[in-house]
Amino acid sequence: MARKMLIKSLPPDWDIEIRQACNGEEAIAAYRQGRADVIFLDLNMPGIDGYGVLETLQAEDLNCFVIVVSADVQPQARERVMKLGAIAFVQKPVDAAKLEPVLREYGVVV
Repeated sequence: MARKMLIKSLPPDWDIEIRQACNGEEAIAAYRQGRADVIFLDLNMPGIDGYGVLETLQAEDLNCFVIVVSADVQPQARERVMKLGAIAFVQKPVDAAKLEPVLREYGVVV
């Protein structure tokens, strides 16, 4: 459900191919296969959580944009993901008004 809401929040004219991962292991595998220029990452996932994904990506010389989308609004969570290489933290529930400024700021959409 959360992934569907996120996809609906993406700019309608954004020319992208969307791939979904059900857990942290799938997200890391997609990244390693070069299938991720932008990752929208939840912190709570089965198996490797979002923090673990970020730690792995950072250890492997992170070369994509990671935007954390989470309901965890604790300042420590935000600080930790930013230190691990995320470019932004967007609070759930996500919508276009929250997402589009982040995508524009980093030149992901124009």
